Amino acid sequence: MDLNYLKNSASRNFFLLAGPCVIEGEDMALRIAERVCGITRKLDIPYVFKGSYRKANRSKLDSFTGIGDEKALKILAKVRETFGVPVVTDIHTAEEAAMAAEYVDVLQIPAFLCRQTDLLVAAAKTGKVVNIKKGQFLSPQSMHFAVDKVVESGNSNVMITERGTTFGYTDLVVDYRGIPEMKKTGYPVVLDITHSLQQPNQASGVTGGLPELIETVAKAGIAVGADGLFIETHENPSVAKSDGANMLQLDLLEQLLEKLVRIRQAIL
Repeated sequence: MDLNYLKNSASRNFFLLAGPCVIEGEDMALRIAERVCGITRKLDIPYVFKGSYRKANRSKLDSFTGIGDEKALKILAKVRETFGVPVVTDIHTAEEAAMAAEYVDVLQIPAFLCRQTDLLVAAAKTGKVVNIKKGQFLSPQSMHFAVDKVVESGNSNVMITERGTTFGYTDLVVDYRGIPEMKKTGYPVVLDITHSLQQPNQASGVTGGLPELIETVAKAGIAVGADGLFIETHENPSVAKSDGANMLQLDLLEQLLEKLVRIRQAIL
């Protein structure tokens, strides 16, 4: 997959990156992918399946991190082969870039690592699409430096994702001015709905969230011109092994996307 798969959607619809926070098992991943593929094909939304093969940024030492790197990456590849959709996963070190690139189409740079030059260069050199999440601590204007690191390393297949800005110790806020600002780079801009609604650094050591505001944030993102949306979804977020507090229940996804498509059509 190159960026044209997503860029070509701009004239008709937003694109969607969606799936579980982390790959918990093959059956679960295939079930979610099948549901979302059916919905997005019905609504003509270009779709990329999302699943982390490993979670590196955890609050506590005993937090779930994954089922094993190779096992999870093979599941992502099976989703791609089974449903004919591209897949995206996070990488955390430069050494992981080439490994993950064998299985996925898009390498995602976590927000807290978006300034890591070695990581960005390694991702660029795979030739895969690179999705850079904006650091919770960075201004939208500063993200062009991260983009430049990838482009100047020979890869112009870049996306930028807004995922909220630190607002105090335990909350995030989306500054919607940042979406048109980052679009000035000339690359697609995605709004990460569910991570924008996290409430990190809770005293319990478990990240909280405000999933009741998913629709509100998503509507606003489409209205201000986001090219794509990122939504983590799970069949039962209450038992999810990671980020259950801010994920969207899978049964609610179709009705949300139907509303967002109507908004998109209204602003074109």
